[in-house]
Amino acid sequence: MDVLEKDVEIETNDGVCEASLSHPVKGEYPAVIIWTDIGGLRPAFREMGKKLASQGYSVLIPNPFYRLSRLPTPEKDFDFKNPDHKSKGIEMMKTLYEEGGIENDTINFVKYLDEQKHVNPSKKMGVNGYCMGGFMMMRTVSALPERFGAGCSFHGGGLVIDGPKSPHHLIPKMKSNFHIAIACDDDEKEPHVKDTLRETFNDAGLNANIKVYEDARHGWCVSDTPVFHASQARVAWDTFSTIFKKSLV
Repeated sequence: MDVLEKDVEIETNDGVCEASLSHPVKGEYPAVIIWTDIGGLRPAFREMGKKLASQGYSVLIPNPFYRLSRLPTPEKDFDFKNPDHKSKGIEMMKTLYEEGGIENDTINFVKYLDEQKHVNPSKKMGVNGYCMGGFMMMRTVSALPERFGAGCSFHGGGLVIDGPKSPHHLIPKMKSNFHIAIACDDDEKEPHVKDTLRETFNDAGLNANIKVYEDARHGWCVSDTPVFHASQARVAWDTFSTIFKKSLV
């Protein structure tokens, strides 16, 4: 399926957010939001957006750090092996924890997408989050639970934390199907996360496929990371694709 990608700007409560929008050339399709890792919106994610669009979706990938900087950010040619780049990304990530920010962005992004001619607003939406995008996915689907049909996290961080503001406490508000893809090294550090998520999703009566990926380290799904694991990334991709196909209807 032939696709188009273009750069767009979306008005939000806090300014103008740059984003990549990819969609098939013809037709109306379910919309998907992708939240990036700390490396931000860059070629690896643009390729991901176009690949997903070729499966029959209109895919929005926002600049998650738009409140602080226009693209490219955190750094041009972001390099995970560069400690200065990673440090800057981590510092910028801290702004994403502000109360109401992601929720307001979700409302604005959904409004924008529903107005696009290549989006079918009658279909449920999906959202994927990578690394820091995992907790952002949780806050996104809980912001407009009636609008989202699927949410997926890949080597996501911060899904279960101490205190009342932990994203997993939002699960009772949600109405989506989920895939939580956990890196093996993340599971070694925090083995309780998968159990807490399983229990909370189960108590809420939600379908959640929670899986620890063997030999797949934190960051394995993104092609420009040092730990990219091609075969396990394909498994994760095929898994969420199946969930999207069943849920975004």
